[in-house]
Amino acid sequence: MHNDEIKALFDQQAASYDQQWAKTAPIREGLLFLVEAVFAGLAPDARLLCVGVGTGEEMAYLARRHPAWRFLAVEPSSAMLHVCRDKAVAQGFAGRCEFHEGYLDSLVDTEGFDAATCFLVSQFILDRAARSEFFRSIATRLRPGGVLASSDLASQTGTASYEALLRVWMTMMASADVTPEMLERVRKAYASDVAVLPPEAVASIMASGGFEPPVPFYQAGLIHAWFARRSEVA
Repeated sequence: MHNDEIKALFDQQAASYDQQWAKTAPIREGLLFLVEAVFAGLAPDARLLCVGVGTGEEMAYLARRHPAWRFLAVEPSSAMLHVCRDKAVAQGFAGRCEFHEGYLDSLVDTEGFDAATCFLVSQFILDRAARSEFFRSIATRLRPGGVLASSDLASQTGTASYEALLRVWMTMMASADVTPEMLERVRKAYASDVAVLPPEAVASIMASGGFEPPVPFYQAGLIHAWFARRSEVA
């Protein structure tokens, strides 16, 4: 699936996205609960880069808890970014936000960010070298010692354990009122349009993109998350 196709897919889902996945919120909430601990050492006026921000749930979560943090939201889907902006306005933190419609490589702002988030984004980059460069484009925008929190689908595909976990994952999604047709599309996408790699492979790609060895800090089903500091040679 090409970038334009992925963007179009998220454009179509934007208006109902939060409602569609509301029943899976405990997964996201668990991740964000730990992300706050990962970011505990940031300054009271820290500046965060949120890559592939979608509807902005991580921004909203962190903004509620840190009233002086500032955010730059990067999102190629105009419809998703519209929902994100509306959420920031409704919850009263839009004045601390900038919104960039597009991909990270079109972002002119290179001021040192204190931290970055990148949730379920890099998995759509099938080429490993391009995926490494994607992480490097994040690393170069972080100040020295800046920290990234990133998550992706990850597993050793082609194994019995993956098939068992995938069945559990699909059961979870079905309980969230995902239609059988959508479940079948998701299953096919995991096989061809999403780079589901072993967790250690994803961590290696992150490190090759200018980060110190990533630290795994969260797993829920197929979702794995790591945090990593920008290396000195990013």
